[in-house]
Amino acid sequence: MFSRRLQWPYPPNRLSRLLEEKRACGAAVLDLTESNPTRVGLGYPAEAIAAALHDPAVAAYEPSPRGLEEARAAVAAWHAQRGLRADPARIVLTAGTSEAYSYLWKLLADPGDVVLVPRPSYPLFDYLAALDGLKVAGYPLHADDDRWAIDFAALEAACGTTGGQEPRAIVVVNPNNPTGSALREGERARLEGIAARAGAAIISDEVFLDFLDPPAAPAPQGGAGDRIVSLLAEAAAPRTVGSAAGRSGPLKFALGGLSKSCGLPQMKLGWIVVDGPDGPAGEALERLDLIADTYLSVGTPVQRAAARLLQIGGPIRAAIRERLADNLGALRKAVGPASSCRVQRRDGGWYAVVQVPAVVTEEDRILALLAEDDVLVHPGYFFDFPREAYLVLSLLPDPATFREAVRRILARVER
Repeated sequence: MFSRRLQWPYPPNRLSRLLEEKRACGAAVLDLTESNPTRVGLGYPAEAIAAALHDPAVAAYEPSPRGLEEARAAVAAWHAQRGLRADPARIVLTAGTSEAYSYLWKLLADPGDVVLVPRPSYPLFDYLAALDGLKVAGYPLHADDDRWAIDFAALEAACGTTGGQEPRAIVVVNPNNPTGSALREGERARLEGIAARAGAAIISDEVFLDFLDPPAAPAPQGGAGDRIVSLLAEAAAPRTVGSAAGRSGPLKFALGGLSKSCGLPQMKLGWIVVDGPDGPAGEALERLDLIADTYLSVGTPVQRAAARLLQIGGPIRAAIRERLADNLGALRKAVGPASSCRVQRRDGGWYAVVQVPAVVTEEDRILALLAEDDVLVHPGYFFDFPREAYLVLSLLPDPATFREAVRRILARVER
């Protein structure tokens, strides 16, 4: 009598069972899978957040499919501060990014249609697509000189070999979760060209875009000649691309939200910025109006508070950035040239990927780390890495926890 959209029963895996046993015994587990910024000791401005929600206007209900005009204007202004063009009329508010995906699946595809998602990437896509009756096909990222990048030949092939079905959408996560790799200018152009030829829309997930790593400091230069060479090399280096919003090209949907950009996952406010030619974009917005009007899920309080929450999110975002930089620096220092491990190159995001010797399986390694060292990490297979052996570490935990966990991980690997 129940739906077959998701696999059921869904028994816990060995890692989940072991973690439950550890916590039941009161073990002090060092959790490097933590993705909730409100639980890592950042010192949230609780009074300011509460004050932002204290607005008498929340007593009145004014349903609007795309979201209240003042909230959409606040999101547009937030984009403008970053040099991006986002017309409030082309913004649709959602109760988080997961709902944004559900809206877009309903807009772009029928049950049984195919959507393309990157691999490695966050496994949530499989569940979200299944709940709307869609099929997921992956297109690979490959590691070139330690940097993960789209395999464009494989992506083009996937657009024509997904079981005889043309994909309805191509999802790109910029920067990718968990590899941290961001699109370059040339890569964005190639992606848009492939999407246009395939007749597929692009869904650009940009929830981590505010957390791009700062450029590495240039090495000290000797004379004027060295300085000129350095400047030429810097000018020739490929540039990381920002948001898909406000760009020309095929139909695109840029996703963002308070959860990551402002470190406010509890507020449940996301957005879709619709971009592309006026004709297709206008029709997409009209269709999204009907979909959103069917649910009207975004709460009035968070919409009324949107402008203030975006402002409050600035210092929180700065604190998260500082934490990420601190832990990433500590990780790179710990994994020195003599180590058998290697920290993968990244452009940003909340995670770091560490390649470790494939002398045991990822599952055996993470189970041993939890059972014997009280350290919890994600294995690479959780994100569909193409091969072993990778460990995915959250950079959010407090620095003392992070450093001790890394010490235990490296000690076990080197043993």
